[in-house]
Amino acid sequence: MDSHKEGDRVSAKQKKVKIVFVIGGPGSGKGTQCKRIAQQFGYAHLSVGELLRQEINSGSETGSMIEKIMKEGKLVPSDVTVRLLQQAMQGIDNDKFLIDGFPRNEENVKTFENLTKMEPEFVLYLDCPLDEMERRLLSRNEGREDDNIETIRKRFKVFMESTLPAVEYYESKGKIRKVDAGKSIDEVFESIKAIFSQGKDNKVPPSKYNCKCLIL
Repeated sequence: MDSHKEGDRVSAKQKKVKIVFVIGGPGSGKGTQCKRIAQQFGYAHLSVGELLRQEINSGSETGSMIEKIMKEGKLVPSDVTVRLLQQAMQGIDNDKFLIDGFPRNEENVKTFENLTKMEPEFVLYLDCPLDEMERRLLSRNEGREDDNIETIRKRFKVFMESTLPAVEYYESKGKIRKVDAGKSIDEVFESIKAIFSQGKDNKVPPSKYNCKCLIL
């Protein structure tokens, strides 16, 4: 009986948590826009890429495994990524989370739902042309090992092949919100503000989204 009550309490707590996933190719501006969203709308911003890099820098065995996978331009196993996300969320006193760079494939989606028993309120998709993303990645100077042309193109390939099914899954549930991320930072944020300012009942019809835009 007590275990049922405990489960009810956990479910009630989970229902109060609001999650927004932010998806976009490498260089689409996810980090930049997420910082603005977090500041304006009070979300806790969690970058999956940053969480993975922190694990690498910790020198752990898991970090070494993650580093090897990322250098090859491949995706980190879903259970590893979701576990890092869970740990980060539990350590933050906020009920609104902006999760940047997740999910990257259908397995991410299933693992997140299975382990957390939660779904995002909606998924923000930053749609940016490949040539523009490549230009941005090569011009930024952050000293990241994965910012070289060979790895960048591997990352683009993985993104296009793996992320489309996840986008289609959320589109079928009416959760995709797409913006043109090839514009200037300010213009993109204006489009994003309109989305976040809407009530959850003010949904743009799913038919306006064409997920084939990922195949560039």
